[in-house]
Amino acid sequence: MIVYFRVYTFLLLILLVTGCNSLGGKGQAPALTSSAGDDESSRLSGTIVMLTNRIDLIENGTFKRYADEFRKRYPEAKVEFEGLSSYATDILVRLSTKDTGDVLLLPVNLPAKELELFFEPLSEELAAGERFTTFATYDGKRYGLSTGTTTSGIVYNKKAFAQAGIERVPQTLDEFYAACAKLKQADIIPLYMNYGAVWPLREWGNNLVNYMTGNPDYLNDMVHEDSPWETGNEWGQALGIARTLLAKGYVEEQLFSNNWEISKTKLAKGEAGMYLQGNWTIRQIMDAGASPEDIGFFPFPYNNDPAHYAALNPDWFMGVSRFSSHKELAMAWLKFFITETTYAKDWGFLPADDSDGPALEQYSEFLSYDPKLIEATVQSDAFIDMANRAKLSFWSGDYIQDLLAAPDLQKAFDQLNSKWKEARISQQASP
Repeated sequence: MIVYFRVYTFLLLILLVTGCNSLGGKGQAPALTSSAGDDESSRLSGTIVMLTNRIDLIENGTFKRYADEFRKRYPEAKVEFEGLSSYATDILVRLSTKDTGDVLLLPVNLPAKELELFFEPLSEELAAGERFTTFATYDGKRYGLSTGTTTSGIVYNKKAFAQAGIERVPQTLDEFYAACAKLKQADIIPLYMNYGAVWPLREWGNNLVNYMTGNPDYLNDMVHEDSPWETGNEWGQALGIARTLLAKGYVEEQLFSNNWEISKTKLAKGEAGMYLQGNWTIRQIMDAGASPEDIGFFPFPYNNDPAHYAALNPDWFMGVSRFSSHKELAMAWLKFFITETTYAKDWGFLPADDSDGPALEQYSEFLSYDPKLIEATVQSDAFIDMANRAKLSFWSGDYIQDLLAAPDLQKAFDQLNSKWKEARISQQASP
């Protein structure tokens, strides 16, 4: 978390030095339009680079397949890809050095007011279909498009459930714990938490808290509180469930190993019963060897109420770098990737513009349980600023690991509250 803060501080220093030059004073470049038509197809040329977190899709040739289709339209154009393993933190360093490629995913931890320093504004045509209107925007301009719509829930192996004698999908927290006990008794890892990979732990913290309340602005509202972390509120409830699973041995034994890839294989084979993750993992589990009919998906029953909230979130947003030397070509690729490739359907997302239903049968199963879907709102600049002042990396999952390992959860919460209160005082004192 200290490294994250230093990177962010360094980024802000770069902004102070380069901001005016990047924007040419207060003026802004006009929004570029995407290229279309035969004349444009013959004119656009060059090589662009896309930065992505999906290293797996680079390695398995999926992105190359999309790029090959793009090249049929623009024969003189070439798209190359570079994967970042820790995208949320790595991209801040890349932004500070302007080494951002041409098309990239927008950092989730970049204040909206800084978007214009690093990204090209999009045309009204490109922005028209965006479902999540509060994200990736500033001062009336849009800087990114979501690559899909996702939710979070329990991805499970139906054969593992049958082997453990689980006759129906758990619909309350008590039933969920009972299912975990049956899976453990059947010598199946009840739930693979991916504790060692760290980033999946976000599901047990800010992600879960932000939708289980039914208030998509829950995190944003924390800027008005000195002590938002309490064992008696939603933070305590969410972390309490995860700590119970750890205490009862309902998760993987090798906690400190990064077994993300291994965990997908274990769930595919039925050696593990469940994940709490986004629906985007379903396709990856099937690619790891699971038959589609063996994998299911249901809303996480975080309490014993008869109905539950579930998130409706955008996946990463994609935009064009302000430092690109081929901005028109980059815009053409952005439009092509979002609107014409099969990315969203291939990898288990709902279309970003809500123009079609789910392609995955598992998503249809999820919706059959009638969850109350809560559409996400963007994290406010005030919240991002508070998080940075408190040196809390909400986007990496590190602090969730610390909370899960803490001997006393309330004492760990008290330490966070102390940092948060100091950050709030500092923010209020700033001009």
